[in-house]
Amino acid sequence: MGKVRIKLSSVDISALNAIIAMIKEISEKAGVVMRGPIPLPTRKMKVTTRKSPCGDGTATFDRFEMRVHKRIIDLPAEDRILHPIMMLKIPRSVQIKIEMKE
Repeated sequence: MGKVRIKLSSVDISALNAIIAMIKEISEKAGVVMRGPIPLPTRKMKVTTRKSPCGDGTATFDRFEMRVHKRIIDLPAEDRILHPIMMLKIPRSVQIKIEMKE
């Protein structure tokens, strides 16, 4: 039997943890062993800009940072697990990718 790899990524860590908790609850109800969530390295994107609107003048800067959190979950490929996961209401801030593995 194959397995399913679910890759989750989000800027909002609380929304990501909520979806993981829902998937964990579905797997526990079905009596299936879930492997994960495995945290992947957080991607930090930084942008530094000048505070003044014209671009010259004061030497003060704004520093903006966006963090992208990623998790991986492995489950056995069974219909009784995959169907409820497909029906989950996933917020727009969370990206989900489901892959079938051998």
